[in-house]
Amino acid sequence: MNLSIVMTTCSSIIALVVMPLLLYILSQGFSGLKNAVPYVGIITALLFTLVPCAIGIFINHYKPNYSSTITKVGLGLLIISVITVSVLSALAVKDVIWMILMPDVLAVAALMPLIGFMLGYVVSIICRLSPQCSRTISMETGCQNVQLLTAILKVAFSPQAIGPLFLFPLLYSTFQLTEALLLVLCFRCYQTVTAPHGDPSQ
Repeated sequence: MNLSIVMTTCSSIIALVVMPLLLYILSQGFSGLKNAVPYVGIITALLFTLVPCAIGIFINHYKPNYSSTITKVGLGLLIISVITVSVLSALAVKDVIWMILMPDVLAVAALMPLIGFMLGYVVSIICRLSPQCSRTISMETGCQNVQLLTAILKVAFSPQAIGPLFLFPLLYSTFQLTEALLLVLCFRCYQTVTAPHGDPSQ
């Protein structure tokens, strides 16, 4: 968890510098990109990561008996909000969603996060990091792309030009979450099968 928070913080800070460079490289030929970098969005994402974490650390340090309850409530609220947003999004785009459900678009949406997960893990193993660090870096690498994707779509294309493909980040996020959950489930099954009997730490 600590490594995950540090990686998210570092990537958000680095994005303040790297995103303008990526937009310049990837979006040459499009006008109006000089002032289009979403600095406010990046800083807001950073604050929404660091402030709750700081509050959680404070509570866990000074009132550890409340930590378990707060974690359960937070997880419940997260699940409810994800389901609500998904249902509302599906209702809002029901008339045009079929236009992004083409085989090539589905293949790209499925492969992008999967490649991120795999590359993060392989590079971590090559760098001889511990298995726990490798798993964390794998998840972080696979989950850091959708924000950049959304930003590039917003600043590089008008809604009229891109049309229903503006919904691609929603499709990407769906595959991203599904693949992450499946990878975690496979890893948990692997842990259960290979753990020594009677060793609760495994």
